[in-house]
Amino acid sequence: MKKLIVATSNPGKLRELQKYLQGEEWELALKPEELDIEETGTTFAENAALKASQVAQALGEWAIADDSGLAVDALDGAPGVYSARYGQTDSERIERLLNALENNPQRKAQFICAIALARPNGAIALTVEASCAGEIALTARGENGFGYDPIFYVPALGLTFAEMSPETKQSISHRGKAIQLFLQKLGDSGIRNR
Repeated sequence: MKKLIVATSNPGKLRELQKYLQGEEWELALKPEELDIEETGTTFAENAALKASQVAQALGEWAIADDSGLAVDALDGAPGVYSARYGQTDSERIERLLNALENNPQRKAQFICAIALARPNGAIALTVEASCAGEIALTARGENGFGYDPIFYVPALGLTFAEMSPETKQSISHRGKAIQLFLQKLGDSGIRNR
């Protein structure tokens, strides 16, 4: 497996994945923009598998996809798989979430990331899921990151994701943990050499 299609049109996600997969002998490429995959799954794992499978089948190449989002306990796991669709912009999504919680003292939340790898025929070869536990801060803090990072607070470090260095966030985040688990399972599976 030398070429790996990343099932996204987002160059930022491609760059982030390239950082995580440094040292691997893969040529990563974005899926064509016109290849639009509708995320109809009810879980992060279903959406990741759906994206990887459809892109792999369409292009006849190995494909990798992730799906991730924020699940807030007091909101019964919302925004969940709708995290990216919870508003038009990051600031709208953050404002909507803070308004939904208002002064609720129950602020536990977790970021979840699922990753799926599909064979060129669309069959799923590997899936993993990981999470990072935290809380929703009362107000946005920090300048780094994107999405909900300014309000996702990790008590053990006393920082929001947006206040962390990229290296720190990479080592403890849901995506960082999912990638580590993915690489471990990939090594155990023998897929790397195909």
